[in-house]
Amino acid sequence: MQWSIAQQPPLSSPPVASSASGTIPELVIILIILLLIATVVALITQRLRIPYVTGLVLAGLPITELLSRRVGLDPALVLNLFLPILIFEAAINTDISRLRSTFKPISLLAGPGSIFSAAIIAAMVKYGLGLDWVPALLVGVILANTDTVSMIAVFKEIRVPSRLSTIVEGETLFNDAAALVSFNLILIVYATGSLTVVEGIKELVVVALGGSVVGGILGYLSLPVFTRLNDSLSSLLLTVALALGTFQIGQFLGVSGAVAVVVAGLIFGNLGLSRSTSASDRITLLSFWEYAGFSVNTFIFLLIGIEINPATLWRILPSILFVVLAYQLGRILSVYLLLAGIRWFDRPIPLRWQHVLFLGNIKGSLSMALALSIPLTLPGRDNIIALVFGAVLFSLVGQGLSLPWLVKQLKLSHVSERMQQAGTLQIRLIASKAAQDELDSLLKSGLLPKAVYEELWASYQTRVAKSEQILRDLYNRRQAEQLENERSELDSIRRRLLLAEKGALGDALRKRIIPEDLVQPYIKDLDQQLLKLEDD
Repeated sequence: MQWSIAQQPPLSSPPVASSASGTIPELVIILIILLLIATVVALITQRLRIPYVTGLVLAGLPITELLSRRVGLDPALVLNLFLPILIFEAAINTDISRLRSTFKPISLLAGPGSIFSAAIIAAMVKYGLGLDWVPALLVGVILANTDTVSMIAVFKEIRVPSRLSTIVEGETLFNDAAALVSFNLILIVYATGSLTVVEGIKELVVVALGGSVVGGILGYLSLPVFTRLNDSLSSLLLTVALALGTFQIGQFLGVSGAVAVVVAGLIFGNLGLSRSTSASDRITLLSFWEYAGFSVNTFIFLLIGIEINPATLWRILPSILFVVLAYQLGRILSVYLLLAGIRWFDRPIPLRWQHVLFLGNIKGSLSMALALSIPLTLPGRDNIIALVFGAVLFSLVGQGLSLPWLVKQLKLSHVSERMQQAGTLQIRLIASKAAQDELDSLLKSGLLPKAVYEELWASYQTRVAKSEQILRDLYNRRQAEQLENERSELDSIRRRLLLAEKGALGDALRKRIIPEDLVQPYIKDLDQQLLKLEDD
């Protein structure tokens, strides 16, 4: 968040001089006001059961004239501070095994899907509103991006199949990086005046792969440092430095900082956290990043509402509605057409899920930050910003309010009584096993007497044995009854086991432990078993 002494776009009131608005006491007062507003919004949205981020934007609209002179949504701050925090927080909470199982639809939507959607939006804006190609392409790239925060916030409130939530989170995670890379590529075209297709593809590959390499190196380098730190506070400092530093190093080297942060976060979250010997340290670290992401989201969406001037948008409402139509059409074609053919090489995506993927095309902070980052010398910059701001407002309010209703109408969150019971038992098993692991750690460190350890470990083992017995009975009963509508109760566990087998064989193959001609038929059989499993 920037307390604006820099120039603001025309959608907000002009800033006053820094001497009038830059004093520390006034900034503290404004911060307190924003925090109080956010608290009230949280209470209201919980009671009305509407998305928190949508409530923040609506709350910011009435106070535009009051605070827009003193508060600004600085794109540099969003891209260099807020965005790395949000990407890293999402990445460390993403399970690579689940990401790997849904990689094909994710890569299809975040890669060709976003490019196809951006091209459709750009063409419609070019010929429908008369913009030049460079501004039209910028609008296309900006509005082809899906906001991670809004979708995850909805899925936290409403239960959906885990494969669907993984596809959505994975797409939005990599979509942010793809949008930044494409945006910078178009600005290169604008600055140089020309760029061949071969040069464009080369630049795209170098930037994306370079970001992956930088993120991989920094992510792996952080692991031995993390294991040697003895307190959770030092670990927090390391993760903050990793998130922000990875982005800056990537940008400095001329590669994608966003891709680098995604890769570094995935490595640290899946390989680093498991190396922590203390469960409390892991909880502290994850809680910190959850709070950091929540705080950043709160300020971003509240500032979006403050930044938008409804009167200005009302004057260009027909153009905004046309842009909204353009990005919705682009999303319809990219989702329904591309996912229709996925059944040939992966498990098909149910049509009901595709409806959620279409309506979940919500815009947010990155779209606004990219719009504000457009060079001042670009003709029609103010018009582009106005169109993007209007589309973001419509998306957050219209789609943000209707998406939970759609999920409920599609009955994606329906859970049978048996699945509910199995889920409860799995929770008890996971918690008990984690407690036993912590007891082992305390015993090895000398903090727990042997007699106390044995008594506590036995009590947890009784709970584990009882839960396992009931789960086994449920599984046997399911096998006997063969109820088609309840096939997936334990398929999620079987999927994890099959993915573990496939990963171990892949590692052995890379290390030349086993010959490829023998292992490939086994891996093919594993793939067939994965395809037969019901979506969880």
